Amino acid sequence: MSRSLPATAALEAFESAAFHLSFTAAARELHVTQGAISRQIQALEEHLGVELFVRERQRIRLSPAGEHYLGHVRSAFDRLEAAALELRTLRRGGGVLQLAILPTYGTRWLIPRFPSFAEAHPDIQVHFTTKVQPFDFAAEDLDAAIHHGDAHWPGARLDALMDEDVVLVCSAAYKKKVGLKQPGDLRKATLLQMSTRPTAFDDWLVAKGVAGIDGRRGPRFEHHQMVLQAAIAGLGVAVLPTFVCEGELADGRIVEAFADTHLRTGKGYWLAYPERRANLPALVAFRTWLLAQHARPA
Repeated sequence: MSRSLPATAALEAFESAAFHLSFTAAARELHVTQGAISRQIQALEEHLGVELFVRERQRIRLSPAGEHYLGHVRSAFDRLEAAALELRTLRRGGGVLQLAILPTYGTRWLIPRFPSFAEAHPDIQVHFTTKVQPFDFAAEDLDAAIHHGDAHWPGARLDALMDEDVVLVCSAAYKKKVGLKQPGDLRKATLLQMSTRPTAFDDWLVAKGVAGIDGRRGPRFEHHQMVLQAAIAGLGVAVLPTFVCEGELADGRIVEAFADTHLRTGKGYWLAYPERRANLPALVAFRTWLLAQHARPA
């Protein structure tokens, strides 16, 4: 199949010159002459039909087209580099796994346990990417992702990791200041919201049969770790997954807002991956390890 692709040398010259904003520095990095860099970039511009650099006396800067193209070139080189690494390591039973994780799940649950996987599989490299918004496996270069919610992801397999249990927490000082003793007292409290879960308080209130309270008011934070720190700082009441805050509850930095705040939400955490990656050796090894970790007693 014929492809209209630029020469690799021209793309390397462009990436280097774009990084240094200098043909001279790019020539030094690639061990060629400045004239060679200039000719490679000129050939690339002619191939694309656009100017990638704006020439200003002895200086250059990226044109808008150049800035746009640079991201694609770097992404393509990254993928080629990862593919080459994966092929080299596959011979030794290893590989590369591109994994998207939820920020708080990653920092609070996965990363503390990850050394045991790294020790057992030294030839597997896991590249972590944080994701808080939905994405499409067909459009992004990912092998698997940690998904929160229902058991639904079109075009992907899902393995259950754990059900979600939540608890209402705040600092002991805040609890005393507001006088929190029962669910109705939440009317007096500041509710610490997470922007990607705007119904968390409303869902808790409905499940507990509490009416007449606006569960969507209060300051919003991007992820659970920020909400947790806000609760520790005494800014209000937070609804958090128990795995996020169990350490802080145990050492007294936060307390339950009042008795019996625990709730199983009906949602859960899942390992999601596209069908075409199901037999990827690195994913098979990671999946086996992850499911075993979640099966262990807490």
